[in-house]
Amino acid sequence: MLSDSEVAELPTFLTPDTRPDVKGHTTGYILGLSGNRDGCRFLRSKPDIIAALFALTTDPSIAIVKDCYHILINLSADETLHQVLLTDVKVLQVMLKKLLDPEYVLSDKICKILSNLTRHLKTCKIVFKVLQEEVGMVKLVEIICTEGYNKKANFHYLGTLLSNLTQLPEARTYMLDKDRCVIQRLFPFTQYQASLIRRGGVVGILRNCCFDHAHHVWLLSDAVDILPFLLLPLAGPEELTEKENDGLPVDLQYLPEDKKREEDPDIRKMLLETLLLLTATKAGRDILQEKSVYPIMREFHNWEKDVHVTVACERLVQVLIGDEPEEGMENLMEVEIPEDVEVKLTKADVKEQEELEKEQERMKQEEEEEKKKKSEAEGTDKEQERMKQEEEEEEEEKKKKSEAEGTDKEQERGLIR
Repeated sequence: MLSDSEVAELPTFLTPDTRPDVKGHTTGYILGLSGNRDGCRFLRSKPDIIAALFALTTDPSIAIVKDCYHILINLSADETLHQVLLTDVKVLQVMLKKLLDPEYVLSDKICKILSNLTRHLKTCKIVFKVLQEEVGMVKLVEIICTEGYNKKANFHYLGTLLSNLTQLPEARTYMLDKDRCVIQRLFPFTQYQASLIRRGGVVGILRNCCFDHAHHVWLLSDAVDILPFLLLPLAGPEELTEKENDGLPVDLQYLPEDKKREEDPDIRKMLLETLLLLTATKAGRDILQEKSVYPIMREFHNWEKDVHVTVACERLVQVLIGDEPEEGMENLMEVEIPEDVEVKLTKADVKEQEELEKEQERMKQEEEEEKKKKSEAEGTDKEQERMKQEEEEEEEEKKKKSEAEGTDKEQERGLIR
């Protein structure tokens, strides 16, 4: 770590007029510093350095600009620096303006910073307020849904940003506005194979929006039809009975033999959690049962290997095939749980989580042992193949030698002229 006097000099090396090589060395050093928690906490007390770095995001040197953005990404990943970035350095307005520029080269870096800044509720509220004043969520949705908006950026992390923002009720209200047709534009991205980040972000948006149970019937209605987009990533190629197929939404009937499920376990778990949220009301449960969701979950459960995802699937199935709650408790989100019961449930959840982690570890060890055995078996096979090849080569060599000796003897007897 630098001495206090050296640290005090750092901002003088980060001015627009500083020689490019000096700026490059300085930003490179700070980038290394920001790569660990202690370095980030050190920079937290140096807002003048962070402000100087942010100013250099307009430097003529793209290498220096990239260094500065990477530093800001690292700093924004530390929650304790959020207030410094938002209040002292005031990064939001400038970054949002650049984000809207369809020619800006480093828009993806900005998306990552904004995504980090919105992970926690307190700073998420600040970002949302400024966003609505400066840009509006409508523009962010438009950007993520417009292919080629900026040919130099992919905007995958906009999905994560929007997912973080929808932890706020006011952001969900916008997304679920029946007159705007916003959330429907995001549905196709639940199967967007080009980016796991965008896919996961959009599924996170849908899950957050489903916390508002008042919109469940609308979301499941033919006007919106969210269900196929949640089920398709979980459905596989297994054959269902004709009766089961006929009950499914059209898009899920008679799927091809090469149908693949969502590859990421975290996204699969979020999809199941979203479906579970939709069963919170009696109307939602009735629709999911009418749409033959259970057969899809049955086959999914047989296929799933991740223990955490399996538990999420089992919870959904229990609601789908279980008895209806007693009168007055039909809305599971509005059921009041006594404090002592809530404590017991929390303890049970913690215990279940610990057991799941042990089970996951056991399965991982078994998988590693299986791989080791397979590798050893392959090694033995290769060794046997090598030895066999050596024996064949040795036999061939003996044969050639024997033939050569025979020829010499024939020549000696004068039989070969």
